Amino acid sequence: MPTSQKEKQERCLKIYEILLKVYPDARPLLNYRNAFELLISTILAAQCTDERVNKITPLLFAKYPTSRHMLCASQTELEEIIRPTGFFRHKASNIKRLCFTLAEKYNEKIPETMEELVQLPGVGRKTANVILGHCFGQPAIVVDTHFLRLMHRLALSEKSDPARLEADLKELVPSPIQTKFSDVLNWHGRFRCKARKPDCPHCEIKGLCPYQPKTLD
Repeated sequence: MPTSQKEKQERCLKIYEILLKVYPDARPLLNYRNAFELLISTILAAQCTDERVNKITPLLFAKYPTSRHMLCASQTELEEIIRPTGFFRHKASNIKRLCFTLAEKYNEKIPETMEELVQLPGVGRKTANVILGHCFGQPAIVVDTHFLRLMHRLALSEKSDPARLEADLKELVPSPIQTKFSDVLNWHGRFRCKARKPDCPHCEIKGLCPYQPKTLD
């Protein structure tokens, strides 16, 4: 399998072209109407499925549609609503502190830079990239568990640290398609190249992948 930087870049483009046709609607699976809702939903999705988060957010955002509304909620009320997402006390605490920061420092607006976003309580690079890419149209490599797994299997990066892997991929994937590249690879990891039982026989990009599973049953 090609390993030079130029060959990796060319392979990334081929992978992208194929998977874009397979998953033309690839996007975050969290339901949201604005940057605030996506930010809170992404925080809630840590150690939880998107499906479960989507079940509780309609009530959450109906009661607390803005950061100021959510800031005024009691800790107990917030915890009770988000309890099904797990780690609800820690998440509720982060959300309250995040909403305070948004109200006091940003006039309730979501900041539009990586540097500012990662300073918000409960927000790491993955969450920040989700917001930058999908709400503000900025180039973003979103490194979640699916994306990281595929980058290793595709031999596009050996890095395990998300920030370093993100840096590697920014060198391989042109800026205009970085967000969509992340989306289609995420969906491929969810629906085809799964962690425990990748469907290699039916994989649309198997000719571009060096991964050899132990079994192909």
